[in-house]
Amino acid sequence: MRIFFSTLLLTLFTGALVFPQQNSGRKYNAFSGTMVLTVEAGPTIGQTDYSKTKADYMGRASLEYFLPAYSQSSFGIKAFGGGGYITGSDAALTPDLFRTKLSFLGGGIVYSLSLGDYVFPYIFAGATYLWFDPYQNNGVKMPNNIKGIYSKRELDYNGEFGFRFLLTSNLSFNITGGIQLSPNDYLDDAAIGTNNDFFYYTTAGFSFSFFGDHDSDGDGVPDSKDMCPNTPKGIKVDESGCPLDSDHDGVPDYLDKCPNTPKGVQVDKDGCPLDSDGDGVPDYRDICPNTPKGVKVDDLGCPLDSDGDGVPDYLDKCPNTPPNVSVDSEGCPLDSDGDGVPDYLDKCPDTAPGVKVDSTGCPVAAKPVLKPEKTVEEKPEVKHFTLSAGTNFAFGKSTLLPAAYPELDNLIKIMRDNPKSTWRIEGYTDNIGSDKANKKVSLERAQAVLNYFVSKGLNKKRFLVIGFGKARPVASNSTEEGRAKNRGVEIIRVK
Repeated sequence: MRIFFSTLLLTLFTGALVFPQQNSGRKYNAFSGTMVLTVEAGPTIGQTDYSKTKADYMGRASLEYFLPAYSQSSFGIKAFGGGGYITGSDAALTPDLFRTKLSFLGGGIVYSLSLGDYVFPYIFAGATYLWFDPYQNNGVKMPNNIKGIYSKRELDYNGEFGFRFLLTSNLSFNITGGIQLSPNDYLDDAAIGTNNDFFYYTTAGFSFSFFGDHDSDGDGVPDSKDMCPNTPKGIKVDESGCPLDSDHDGVPDYLDKCPNTPKGVQVDKDGCPLDSDGDGVPDYRDICPNTPKGVKVDDLGCPLDSDGDGVPDYLDKCPNTPPNVSVDSEGCPLDSDGDGVPDYLDKCPDTAPGVKVDSTGCPVAAKPVLKPEKTVEEKPEVKHFTLSAGTNFAFGKSTLLPAAYPELDNLIKIMRDNPKSTWRIEGYTDNIGSDKANKKVSLERAQAVLNYFVSKGLNKKRFLVIGFGKARPVASNSTEEGRAKNRGVEIIRVK
Protein backbone atom coordinates (compact mmCIF):
# COMPACT_ATOMS: atom_id res chain seq x y z
CA MET A 1 0.00 0.00 0.00
CA ARG A 2 2.91 2.34 0.62
CA ILE A 3 3.97 1.69 -2.98
CA PHE A 4 0.49 2.68 -4.12
CA PHE A 5 0.60 5.88 -2.09
CA SER A 6 4.05 6.79 -3.42
CA THR A 7 2.83 6.20 -6.98
CA LEU A 8 -0.10 8.55 -6.36
CA LEU A 9 2.22 11.31 -5.16
CA LEU A 10 4.50 10.78 -8.17
CA THR A 11 1.49 11.02 -10.51
CA LEU A 12 0.47 14.29 -8.87
CA PHE A 13 3.93 15.79 -9.33
CA THR A 14 4.38 14.51 -12.90
CA GLY A 15 0.96 15.76 -13.98
CA ALA A 16 1.77 19.21 -12.67
CA LEU A 17 4.89 19.37 -14.83
CA VAL A 18 3.81 17.61 -18.03
CA PHE A 19 0.17 18.38 -18.55
CA PRO A 20 0.41 22.18 -18.93
CA GLN A 21 3.18 21.72 -21.51
CA GLN A 22 0.97 19.44 -23.60
CA ASN A 23 -1.80 22.01 -23.54
CA SER A 24 -0.06 25.27 -24.34
CA GLY A 25 -3.34 26.85 -25.44
CA ARG A 26 -4.81 29.30 -22.99
CA LYS A 27 -7.99 27.95 -21.36
CA TYR A 28 -9.94 29.34 -18.45
CA ASN A 29 -10.32 26.84 -15.57
CA ALA A 30 -13.78 26.80 -14.01
CA PHE A 31 -12.35 26.46 -10.48
CA SER A 32 -9.66 29.13 -10.88
CA GLY A 33 -9.48 31.37 -7.83
CA THR A 34 -12.53 29.80 -6.13
CA MET A 35 -13.40 28.41 -2.72
CA VAL A 36 -15.17 25.03 -3.01
CA LEU A 37 -17.38 23.60 -0.25
CA THR A 38 -18.08 19.85 -0.56
CA VAL A 39 -20.40 17.48 1.36
CA GLU A 40 -20.05 13.76 0.54
CA ALA A 41 -20.52 10.26 1.92
CA GLY A 42 -19.94 6.64 0.91
CA PRO A 43 -18.80 3.13 1.86
CA THR A 44 -15.56 2.09 3.61
CA ILE A 45 -13.69 -1.21 3.24
CA GLY A 46 -11.17 -2.03 5.99
CA GLN A 47 -8.01 -4.02 5.36
CA THR A 48 -6.97 -5.31 8.81
CA ASP A 49 -5.93 -8.51 10.59
CA TYR A 50 -9.55 -9.74 10.35
CA SER A 51 -9.77 -11.89 7.24
CA LYS A 52 -13.29 -10.99 6.15
CA THR A 53 -14.01 -7.39 5.19
CA LYS A 54 -17.41 -5.84 5.48
CA ALA A 55 -18.59 -2.57 3.99
CA ASP A 56 -19.38 0.24 6.38
CA TYR A 57 -19.73 3.96 5.75
CA MET A 58 -18.26 7.38 6.35
CA GLY A 59 -19.20 11.03 5.68
CA ARG A 60 -17.21 14.21 5.51
CA ALA A 61 -17.22 17.88 4.59
CA SER A 62 -14.31 19.69 2.94
CA LEU A 63 -13.22 23.17 1.95
CA GLU A 64 -10.82 23.76 -0.97
CA TYR A 65 -9.16 26.81 -2.47
CA PHE A 66 -7.83 26.71 -6.05
CA LEU A 67 -5.11 29.11 -7.12
CA PRO A 68 -5.90 31.40 -10.10
CA ALA A 69 -5.02 29.59 -13.34
CA TYR A 70 -5.75 30.16 -17.01
CA SER A 71 -4.85 26.70 -18.27
CA GLN A 72 -6.42 23.24 -18.20
CA SER A 73 -4.91 22.52 -14.80
CA SER A 74 -5.11 24.13 -11.39
CA PHE A 75 -3.51 23.53 -7.98
CA GLY A 76 -5.41 23.88 -4.73
CA ILE A 77 -5.29 23.17 -1.01
CA LYS A 78 -7.91 21.11 0.78
CA ALA A 79 -9.04 20.79 4.41
CA PHE A 80 -11.68 18.28 5.54
CA GLY A 81 -13.28 16.66 8.54
CA GLY A 82 -15.75 13.87 9.19
CA GLY A 83 -16.39 10.49 10.67
CA GLY A 84 -17.48 6.91 10.00
CA TYR A 85 -16.81 3.25 10.66
CA ILE A 86 -14.80 0.26 9.44
CA THR A 87 -15.88 -3.33 10.09
CA GLY A 88 -14.37 -6.81 9.84
CA SER A 89 -14.90 -10.39 11.00
CA ASP A 90 -12.84 -13.54 11.47
CA ALA A 91 -14.12 -16.81 13.03
CA ALA A 92 -10.59 -17.68 14.09
CA LEU A 93 -10.23 -14.58 16.27
CA THR A 94 -11.81 -13.61 19.58
CA PRO A 95 -13.90 -11.59 19.44
CA ASP A 96 -14.83 -12.67 15.92
CA LEU A 97 -16.15 -9.21 14.81
CA PHE A 98 -15.09 -5.64 15.34
CA ARG A 99 -16.46 -2.23 14.39
CA THR A 100 -14.19 0.78 14.82
CA LYS A 101 -15.56 4.27 15.11
CA LEU A 102 -13.55 6.92 13.19
CA SER A 103 -13.30 10.70 13.57
CA PHE A 104 -10.79 12.69 11.55
CA LEU A 105 -9.46 16.06 10.42
CA GLY A 106 -7.05 16.40 7.52
CA GLY A 107 -5.65 18.40 4.65
CA GLY A 108 -3.37 18.34 1.65
CA ILE A 109 -2.78 19.33 -1.95
CA VAL A 110 -5.28 18.80 -4.76
CA TYR A 111 -4.49 18.98 -8.47
CA SER A 112 -7.42 19.42 -10.87
CA LEU A 113 -7.49 18.99 -14.64
CA SER A 114 -10.07 19.91 -17.24
CA LEU A 115 -11.50 17.52 -19.85
CA GLY A 116 -13.62 19.96 -21.82
CA ASP A 117 -15.96 22.38 -20.09
CA TYR A 118 -17.81 19.99 -17.77
CA VAL A 119 -15.56 17.13 -16.58
CA PHE A 120 -12.73 17.79 -14.09
CA PRO A 121 -10.66 14.82 -12.87
CA TYR A 122 -8.48 15.45 -9.83
CA ILE A 123 -5.96 13.77 -7.53
CA PHE A 124 -5.23 14.51 -3.88
CA ALA A 125 -2.42 13.70 -1.44
CA GLY A 126 -2.39 14.66 2.21
CA ALA A 127 -2.43 13.66 5.86
CA THR A 128 -5.23 12.95 8.35
CA TYR A 129 -5.27 13.16 12.12
CA LEU A 130 -7.43 10.21 13.17
CA TRP A 131 -9.30 9.37 16.38
CA PHE A 132 -10.46 5.74 16.43
CA ASP A 133 -12.28 3.55 18.98
CA PRO A 134 -12.65 -0.24 18.28
CA TYR A 135 -15.82 -2.00 19.61
CA GLN A 136 -17.24 -5.51 19.56
CA ASN A 137 -20.59 -6.21 17.94
CA ASN A 138 -22.29 -6.11 21.33
CA GLY A 139 -21.20 -2.53 21.93
CA VAL A 140 -18.41 -3.43 24.34
CA LYS A 141 -14.94 -2.07 23.66
CA MET A 142 -12.39 -4.45 22.21
CA PRO A 143 -10.00 -6.13 24.74
CA ASN A 144 -6.83 -4.20 23.91
CA ASN A 145 -8.88 -1.00 23.74
CA ILE A 146 -10.01 -1.64 27.30
CA LYS A 147 -6.43 -2.32 28.39
CA GLY A 148 -5.21 0.90 26.80
CA ILE A 149 -2.12 -0.69 25.29
CA TYR A 150 -2.11 1.64 22.26
CA SER A 151 -2.89 5.27 21.48
CA LYS A 152 -6.24 5.87 19.79
CA ARG A 153 -4.91 8.92 18.01
CA GLU A 154 -2.53 8.84 15.07
CA LEU A 155 -1.42 10.64 11.93
CA ASP A 156 -2.46 8.79 8.76
CA TYR A 157 -1.73 9.41 5.09
CA ASN A 158 -4.31 9.80 2.32
CA GLY A 159 -4.41 9.50 -1.44
CA GLU A 160 -7.48 10.10 -3.62
CA PHE A 161 -8.59 10.13 -7.23
CA GLY A 162 -11.93 11.51 -8.36
CA PHE A 163 -14.09 13.35 -10.87
CA ARG A 164 -16.13 16.52 -10.70
CA PHE A 165 -19.01 16.93 -13.15
CA LEU A 166 -20.02 20.57 -13.55
CA LEU A 167 -23.82 20.94 -13.33
CA THR A 168 -23.95 24.75 -13.29
CA SER A 169 -21.29 27.45 -13.09
CA ASN A 170 -21.09 26.94 -9.28
CA LEU A 171 -22.48 23.44 -8.59
CA SER A 172 -20.80 20.11 -9.35
CA PHE A 173 -21.41 16.42 -8.61
CA ASN A 174 -18.38 14.48 -7.29
CA ILE A 175 -17.25 10.85 -7.19
CA THR A 176 -14.10 10.01 -5.21
CA GLY A 177 -12.09 6.89 -4.43
CA GLY A 178 -9.31 6.91 -1.85
CA ILE A 179 -7.09 5.10 0.58
CA GLN A 180 -6.08 5.98 4.16
CA LEU A 181 -2.91 4.36 5.53
CA SER A 182 -2.27 3.84 9.24
CA PRO A 183 1.29 3.84 10.60
CA ASN A 184 0.15 1.28 13.21
CA ASP A 185 -1.77 -2.00 13.36
CA TYR A 186 -4.51 -1.24 15.88
CA LEU A 187 -7.51 -0.07 13.85
CA ASP A 188 -9.03 -3.54 14.51
CA ASP A 189 -7.59 -3.68 18.07
CA ALA A 190 -5.40 -6.65 17.07
CA ALA A 191 -1.69 -6.41 16.23
CA ILE A 192 -1.18 -9.61 14.23
CA GLY A 193 1.29 -10.11 11.41
CA THR A 194 3.69 -7.58 9.87
CA ASN A 195 1.31 -5.33 7.88
CA ASN A 196 -0.28 -2.19 9.25
CA ASP A 197 -4.00 -1.54 8.91
CA PHE A 198 -5.57 0.68 6.24
CA PHE A 199 -8.95 1.17 4.60
CA TYR A 200 -10.44 2.14 1.26
CA TYR A 201 -13.31 4.55 0.86
CA THR A 202 -15.56 5.77 -1.91
CA THR A 203 -17.70 8.88 -1.64
CA ALA A 204 -20.23 10.76 -3.73
CA GLY A 205 -21.52 14.24 -3.07
CA PHE A 206 -21.96 17.81 -4.24
CA SER A 207 -19.64 20.80 -4.32
CA PHE A 208 -20.51 24.46 -4.38
CA SER A 209 -17.89 26.97 -5.55
CA PHE A 210 -17.97 30.65 -4.65
CA PHE A 211 -15.84 33.82 -4.75
CA GLY A 212 -14.70 32.78 -8.25
CA ASP A 213 -14.61 34.56 -11.56
CA HIS A 214 -16.35 33.55 -14.78
CA ASP A 215 -15.48 33.61 -18.45
CA SER A 216 -18.78 34.30 -20.23
CA ASP A 217 -17.44 34.23 -23.79
CA GLY A 218 -15.06 31.31 -23.19
CA ASP A 219 -11.98 33.09 -24.56
CA GLY A 220 -9.72 32.21 -21.64
CA VAL A 221 -9.89 35.67 -19.98
CA PRO A 222 -12.15 36.01 -16.92
CA ASP A 223 -14.92 38.58 -17.14
CA SER A 224 -13.27 40.85 -14.56
CA LYS A 225 -10.28 41.37 -16.93
CA ASP A 226 -12.08 41.01 -20.29
CA MET A 227 -12.16 44.30 -22.23
CA CYS A 228 -14.03 42.58 -25.10
CA PRO A 229 -16.62 40.42 -23.30
CA ASN A 230 -18.52 39.23 -26.41
CA THR A 231 -15.69 37.73 -28.47
CA PRO A 232 -16.98 35.02 -30.86
CA LYS A 233 -16.14 31.49 -29.79
CA GLY A 234 -12.80 30.09 -30.95
CA ILE A 235 -11.19 33.48 -31.68
CA LYS A 236 -7.66 34.01 -30.31
CA VAL A 237 -7.44 36.96 -27.92
CA ASP A 238 -4.80 39.01 -26.12
CA GLU A 239 -4.39 39.41 -22.36
CA SER A 240 -7.30 41.86 -22.29
CA GLY A 241 -9.64 39.41 -23.96
CA CYS A 242 -9.77 41.31 -27.25
CA PRO A 243 -9.29 39.57 -30.63
CA LEU A 244 -5.68 39.64 -31.83
CA ASP A 245 -4.74 42.39 -34.30
CA SER A 246 -1.21 41.41 -35.36
CA ASP A 247 -0.61 44.35 -37.72
CA HIS A 248 -2.33 46.90 -35.42
CA ASP A 249 -4.52 48.30 -38.21
CA GLY A 250 -7.70 48.29 -36.11
CA VAL A 251 -9.18 45.21 -37.81
CA PRO A 252 -8.88 41.94 -35.79
CA ASP A 253 -7.03 39.06 -37.39
CA TYR A 254 -10.12 36.89 -37.85
CA LEU A 255 -11.70 39.61 -40.03
CA ASP A 256 -8.48 40.92 -41.61
CA LYS A 257 -8.13 39.94 -45.29
CA CYS A 258 -4.77 41.75 -45.52
CA PRO A 259 -2.98 40.62 -42.32
CA ASN A 260 0.44 42.18 -42.92
CA THR A 261 -0.46 45.83 -43.51
CA PRO A 262 2.50 48.18 -42.76
CA LYS A 263 2.22 50.23 -39.58
CA GLY A 264 0.28 53.50 -39.86
CA VAL A 265 -1.39 52.69 -43.20
CA GLN A 266 -5.11 53.48 -43.38
CA VAL A 267 -7.27 50.44 -44.15
CA ASP A 268 -10.87 49.62 -45.05
CA LYS A 269 -13.29 47.44 -43.07
CA ASP A 270 -11.58 44.29 -44.39
CA GLY A 271 -8.17 45.46 -43.10
CA CYS A 272 -6.80 46.16 -46.60
CA PRO A 273 -4.91 49.40 -47.47
CA LEU A 274 -7.11 52.09 -49.03
CA ASP A 275 -7.01 52.42 -52.82
CA SER A 276 -8.95 55.63 -53.47
CA ASP A 277 -8.68 55.61 -57.26
CA GLY A 278 -9.22 51.85 -57.58
CA ASP A 279 -6.16 51.27 -59.75
CA GLY A 280 -4.91 48.29 -57.72
CA VAL A 281 -2.07 50.24 -56.09
CA PRO A 282 -2.78 51.21 -52.44
CA ASP A 283 -2.71 54.90 -51.57
CA TYR A 284 0.43 54.63 -49.41
CA ARG A 285 2.43 53.53 -52.51
CA ASP A 286 0.49 55.46 -55.16
CA ILE A 287 2.36 58.57 -56.39
CA CYS A 288 -0.41 59.23 -58.93
CA PRO A 289 -3.41 59.02 -56.61
CA ASN A 290 -6.08 60.39 -58.97
CA THR A 291 -5.74 58.01 -61.92
CA PRO A 292 -9.01 57.83 -63.93
CA LYS A 293 -10.96 54.63 -63.44
CA GLY A 294 -9.99 51.73 -65.72
CA VAL A 295 -6.59 53.12 -66.73
CA LYS A 296 -3.69 50.65 -66.49
CA VAL A 297 -0.92 51.72 -64.13
CA ASP A 298 2.63 50.73 -63.14
CA ASP A 299 3.90 49.67 -59.70
CA LEU A 300 3.79 53.26 -58.47
CA GLY A 301 0.16 53.72 -59.50
CA CYS A 302 0.98 55.99 -62.46
CA PRO A 303 -0.63 55.48 -65.91
CA LEU A 304 1.47 53.38 -68.28
CA ASP A 305 3.63 55.23 -70.82
CA SER A 306 4.73 52.45 -73.17
CA ASP A 307 6.83 54.63 -75.47
CA GLY A 308 8.34 56.71 -72.66
CA ASP A 309 7.43 60.05 -74.23
CA GLY A 310 5.95 61.48 -71.04
CA VAL A 311 2.33 61.19 -72.21
CA PRO A 312 0.43 58.27 -70.64
CA ASP A 313 -0.97 55.66 -72.99
CA TYR A 314 -4.60 56.55 -72.33
CA LEU A 315 -3.94 60.12 -73.62
CA ASP A 316 -1.31 59.25 -76.23
CA LYS A 317 -2.62 59.58 -79.80
CA CYS A 318 0.78 58.52 -81.17
CA PRO A 319 1.61 55.49 -78.99
CA ASN A 320 4.75 54.32 -80.80
CA THR A 321 6.89 57.45 -80.75
CA PRO A 322 10.62 56.59 -81.07
CA PRO A 323 12.77 57.11 -77.94
CA ASN A 324 13.98 60.63 -77.09
CA VAL A 325 11.61 62.35 -79.54
CA SER A 326 9.93 65.49 -78.17
CA VAL A 327 6.14 65.29 -78.29
CA ASP A 328 3.17 67.56 -77.72
CA SER A 329 0.46 67.16 -75.08
CA GLU A 330 -1.20 64.40 -77.12
CA GLY A 331 1.99 62.37 -77.35
CA CYS A 332 2.65 63.11 -81.03
CA PRO A 333 6.11 64.19 -82.31
CA LEU A 334 6.54 67.96 -82.55
CA ASP A 335 6.21 69.61 -85.93
CA SER A 336 7.46 73.11 -85.21
CA ASP A 337 7.04 74.48 -88.76
CA GLY A 338 3.71 72.76 -89.34
CA ASP A 339 4.75 71.18 -92.63
CA GLY A 340 3.46 67.70 -91.73
CA VAL A 341 6.91 66.23 -91.14
CA PRO A 342 7.82 65.80 -87.45
CA ASP A 343 10.90 67.65 -86.24
CA TYR A 344 12.97 64.48 -85.68
CA LEU A 345 12.60 63.65 -89.42
CA ASP A 346 12.57 67.22 -90.74
CA LYS A 347 15.79 68.16 -92.49
CA CYS A 348 14.41 71.63 -93.20
CA PRO A 349 12.92 72.57 -89.82
CA ASP A 350 12.08 76.19 -90.63
CA THR A 351 9.94 75.76 -93.73
CA ALA A 352 7.63 78.72 -94.27
CA PRO A 353 3.92 78.13 -93.74
CA GLY A 354 2.06 76.75 -96.80
CA VAL A 355 5.17 75.55 -98.62
CA LYS A 356 4.91 72.03 -99.98
CA VAL A 357 7.61 69.72 -98.72
CA ASP A 358 8.88 66.22 -99.44
CA SER A 359 9.21 63.32 -96.97
CA THR A 360 12.28 64.92 -95.42
CA GLY A 361 10.45 68.21 -94.76
CA CYS A 362 12.25 70.19 -97.40
CA PRO A 363 10.45 72.38 -100.01
CA VAL A 364 9.66 70.57 -103.25
CA ALA A 365 10.65 73.57 -105.41
CA ALA A 366 12.78 76.34 -104.08
CA LYS A 367 11.46 79.82 -104.53
CA PRO A 368 13.56 82.98 -104.57
CA VAL A 369 13.49 84.78 -101.35
CA LEU A 370 13.64 88.56 -101.46
CA LYS A 371 15.66 90.08 -98.70
CA PRO A 372 13.99 93.09 -97.14
CA GLU A 373 15.82 96.34 -97.48
CA LYS A 374 15.59 96.87 -93.77
CA THR A 375 16.05 94.14 -91.24
CA VAL A 376 14.64 94.39 -87.81
CA GLU A 377 16.57 92.57 -85.19
CA GLU A 378 14.18 90.39 -83.22
CA LYS A 379 14.82 88.77 -79.96
CA PRO A 380 15.00 85.02 -80.33
CA GLU A 381 11.88 83.29 -79.09
CA VAL A 382 12.65 80.90 -76.25
CA LYS A 383 11.53 77.36 -77.04
CA HIS A 384 13.81 75.35 -74.78
CA PHE A 385 15.14 76.22 -71.30
CA THR A 386 17.22 74.05 -68.92
CA LEU A 387 17.29 74.43 -65.14
CA SER A 388 20.27 72.56 -63.67
CA ALA A 389 19.74 70.54 -60.48
CA GLY A 390 23.08 71.30 -58.89
CA THR A 391 22.49 75.03 -58.28
CA ASN A 392 18.71 75.23 -58.33
CA PHE A 393 17.58 72.36 -56.07
CA ALA A 394 18.60 71.11 -52.65
CA PHE A 395 20.74 67.97 -52.92
CA GLY A 396 18.57 64.87 -53.37
CA LYS A 397 15.40 66.93 -52.87
CA SER A 398 12.76 68.70 -54.93
CA THR A 399 12.87 72.02 -53.08
CA LEU A 400 13.69 75.03 -55.32
CA LEU A 401 16.63 77.15 -54.17
CA PRO A 402 16.50 80.96 -54.43
CA ALA A 403 19.17 80.80 -57.14
CA ALA A 404 16.53 79.48 -59.55
CA TYR A 405 14.13 82.41 -59.16
CA PRO A 406 15.84 85.00 -61.47
CA GLU A 407 16.02 82.56 -64.40
CA LEU A 408 12.43 81.41 -63.88
CA ASP A 409 11.21 85.02 -63.58
CA ASN A 410 12.79 85.86 -66.99
CA LEU A 411 10.96 82.88 -68.47
CA ILE A 412 7.69 83.98 -66.85
CA LYS A 413 7.95 87.30 -68.74
CA ILE A 414 8.12 85.41 -72.04
CA MET A 415 5.12 83.28 -71.02
CA ARG A 416 3.11 86.39 -70.18
CA ASP A 417 4.07 87.99 -73.51
CA ASN A 418 2.75 84.85 -75.23
CA PRO A 419 -0.45 84.13 -73.29
CA LYS A 420 -1.60 81.42 -75.68
CA SER A 421 1.64 79.45 -75.51
CA THR A 422 1.72 76.03 -73.85
CA TRP A 423 4.72 74.38 -72.21
CA ARG A 424 6.03 71.03 -71.06
CA ILE A 425 8.10 70.73 -67.85
CA GLU A 426 10.35 67.64 -67.88
CA GLY A 427 12.34 66.37 -64.87
CA TYR A 428 15.52 64.28 -65.27
CA THR A 429 18.08 62.55 -63.00
CA ASP A 430 21.34 60.67 -63.44
CA ASN A 431 21.49 56.88 -63.12
CA ILE A 432 22.43 56.76 -59.44
CA GLY A 433 19.69 55.14 -57.34
CA SER A 434 16.67 52.98 -58.18
CA ASP A 435 14.35 53.65 -61.14
CA LYS A 436 11.47 54.18 -58.73
CA ALA A 437 13.32 56.78 -56.61
CA ASN A 438 14.74 58.63 -59.65
CA LYS A 439 11.37 58.84 -61.37
CA LYS A 440 9.77 60.13 -58.19
CA VAL A 441 12.44 62.85 -57.62
CA SER A 442 12.33 63.96 -61.26
CA LEU A 443 8.53 64.29 -61.15
CA GLU A 444 8.63 66.18 -57.86
CA ARG A 445 11.24 68.67 -59.18
CA ALA A 446 9.20 69.32 -62.32
CA GLN A 447 6.14 69.80 -60.12
CA ALA A 448 8.08 72.29 -57.95
CA VAL A 449 8.77 74.43 -61.06
CA LEU A 450 5.08 74.29 -62.01
CA ASN A 451 4.09 75.35 -58.49
CA TYR A 452 6.41 78.37 -58.81
CA PHE A 453 4.81 79.39 -62.14
CA VAL A 454 1.31 79.03 -60.68
CA SER A 455 2.33 81.10 -57.64
CA LYS A 456 3.21 83.88 -60.09
CA GLY A 457 -0.29 83.88 -61.59
CA LEU A 458 0.19 81.58 -64.61
CA ASN A 459 -2.62 79.19 -65.50
CA LYS A 460 -1.83 75.59 -64.52
CA LYS A 461 -3.59 74.30 -67.63
CA ARG A 462 -0.85 75.74 -69.86
CA PHE A 463 1.65 73.16 -68.55
CA LEU A 464 2.25 69.41 -68.79
CA VAL A 465 4.50 67.98 -66.04
CA ILE A 466 6.52 64.79 -66.67
CA GLY A 467 9.15 62.93 -64.62
CA PHE A 468 11.50 60.89 -66.82
CA GLY A 469 13.89 59.81 -64.06
CA LYS A 470 17.15 58.57 -65.56
CA ALA A 471 15.70 58.08 -69.07
CA ARG A 472 16.92 60.21 -72.00
CA PRO A 473 20.42 61.10 -70.75
CA VAL A 474 22.16 63.87 -72.68
CA ALA A 475 25.62 62.85 -71.54
CA SER A 476 27.43 59.79 -70.23
CA ASN A 477 26.62 58.80 -66.64
CA SER A 478 30.08 57.32 -66.22
CA THR A 479 31.57 60.69 -65.16
CA GLU A 480 30.50 63.26 -62.60
CA GLU A 481 30.42 65.95 -65.32
CA GLY A 482 28.11 63.81 -67.44
CA ARG A 483 25.85 62.99 -64.50
CA ALA A 484 25.59 66.69 -63.62
CA LYS A 485 24.36 67.43 -67.17
CA ASN A 486 21.75 64.67 -66.86
CA ARG A 487 20.24 66.15 -63.67
CA GLY A 488 17.82 69.01 -63.97
CA VAL A 489 14.54 70.30 -65.35
CA GLU A 490 13.83 71.25 -68.96
CA ILE A 491 11.06 73.70 -69.87
CA ILE A 492 9.95 73.32 -73.50
CA ARG A 493 7.47 75.44 -75.40
CA VAL A 494 4.95 73.19 -77.14
CA LYS A 495 2.78 75.80 -78.94
